[in-house]
Amino acid sequence: MEKAKVYFTDFRTPYGGLPLAQKLQKLMKKAGIGDIDFEGKFVAIKMHFGEKGNLAFLRPNYAKAVADVVKELGGRPFLTDCNTLYVGSRKHALEHLDCAYENGFNPFCTGVHTIIADGLKGTDEEEVPVPNGELVKAAKIGRALMDADIVISLTHFKGHEMTGFGGAIKNLGMGGGSRAGKMEMHCDGKMKVSAKKCVGCGACVRICAHNAPTVVDGKATIDLAKCVGCGRCLGRCPKDAISSGFSNSGEALNKRMAEYAWAILHDRPNFHVSLIVDVSPNCDCHAENDAPIVGDIGMLASFDPVALDKACADLVNAATPLPNSQLGDNLAAHPAECEGHDHFHNSTPASSWEYLLEHGEKLGMGSMDYELITIK
Repeated sequence: MEKAKVYFTDFRTPYGGLPLAQKLQKLMKKAGIGDIDFEGKFVAIKMHFGEKGNLAFLRPNYAKAVADVVKELGGRPFLTDCNTLYVGSRKHALEHLDCAYENGFNPFCTGVHTIIADGLKGTDEEEVPVPNGELVKAAKIGRALMDADIVISLTHFKGHEMTGFGGAIKNLGMGGGSRAGKMEMHCDGKMKVSAKKCVGCGACVRICAHNAPTVVDGKATIDLAKCVGCGRCLGRCPKDAISSGFSNSGEALNKRMAEYAWAILHDRPNFHVSLIVDVSPNCDCHAENDAPIVGDIGMLASFDPVALDKACADLVNAATPLPNSQLGDNLAAHPAECEGHDHFHNSTPASSWEYLLEHGEKLGMGSMDYELITIK
């Protein structure tokens, strides 16, 4: 069986060379995006617009570069994402658009419109069958995403506090789910609090959209009946006092994300772009971003999202950890616990990511066996 092709270019731009946006366009064309019939088709460019306060998200210049290629090929592109489950600046379409526009994802900067796929309140969804779904039979996907004729994922590849990393499959699966869909994907990952570590600061209370945590006598507790397992409290806790309550939650979450992504991609033309830049240890959903765990590596493109995520993970794991980062600190403080070269696990020991790619491959979404083709 032929290996999946993943195309790569680094961020080097010598004096007089191509600007990065044009280099990205060259990469996409070399990867074969022109083989898709875009003429007159609606094209959803699925990406993350970044939370207010976060500065690690992809610059809108990259979104414009992708959209311009689609327009050049005759397509009708738009940028899209779904509303969030948690408290923040993107939980309904009005504030989501405010956030997107403030971060530069507006027609004046990108040349295309931004549409919130699951509507005003996150309820505009379509139930989409999951071929060979193990945990999800029908995924709840933002309607505008399903109304598109073609799907392109434009992903900021980075770490993640629950799933190990955030790549193309997570961008599509978790990001493409409506608010109810996100709740379904997170439903196994109930949180628990270590009373020994908890200092009762209330950060978990302030970030929770479902009033699950409370602080009594200086210690937080979480009402499991209200907790949806979104992991926002886990990422916000300054003392690492919160962890996932079930040992299989990481596996179930990753599998559900893969199944949601497969519901979106199955039987439709799709193409995928990932940038390994500003590799923060946590999701761009946070209103802050920690220092990168490795240096900037490059841009990748492929028709295969599984191969693309695997190539990105391999490149990050082959990179030198940066000091004064979450990964660097963990390697220095806990060398015995940081085994091997899995930078994502060593950065966030409670996370896992292998289940995502293994399940994506099992579903038929792609292959982890890939050939990396370098474009200068």
